[in-house]
Amino acid sequence: MQVSLKVNGQATTVDAPPNTLLVQAIREHLRLTGTHVGCDTAQCGACTVHVNGQAIKSCNVLLAQVQGAEITTIEGIAQPDGTLHPMQAAFKECHGLQCGFCTPGMVMSAIDLCKNHPNANEAEVRELLDGNLCRCTGYQNIVKAVMLGGKNMAAPA
Repeated sequence: MQVSLKVNGQATTVDAPPNTLLVQAIREHLRLTGTHVGCDTAQCGACTVHVNGQAIKSCNVLLAQVQGAEITTIEGIAQPDGTLHPMQAAFKECHGLQCGFCTPGMVMSAIDLCKNHPNANEAEVRELLDGNLCRCTGYQNIVKAVMLGGKNMAAPA
């Protein structure tokens, strides 16, 4: 089956079996390997991408369900000149990562979180990140990064 969509601003068509998950299409067909497969059950958030501007767990969505959609992966959020997205820069500045496996999904979720909850306090950020698991950190630096990233996203450019 052929599915047409826009990925990171580029129109593309993916030819894949009907039971192909979005995460499989992203990684295996489009070779965008920043989106990770962690649990295959939509529990860990490592596979989080944006579909039409909303964060979703791509291991829980069939490719066919996103026909015509705009998909943004971690590879598509930095500026064309390589300037990091404010959330990526905040994760770097606050060292909101260790092994990095959860980081792409965490960043994608954090962008959506800050867009939908621009004035979230620390407790709210912790609660809203509930669907993203990190096995390395105690979340303290991740929460700091989300708070800083949200502040920088809201700042005038």
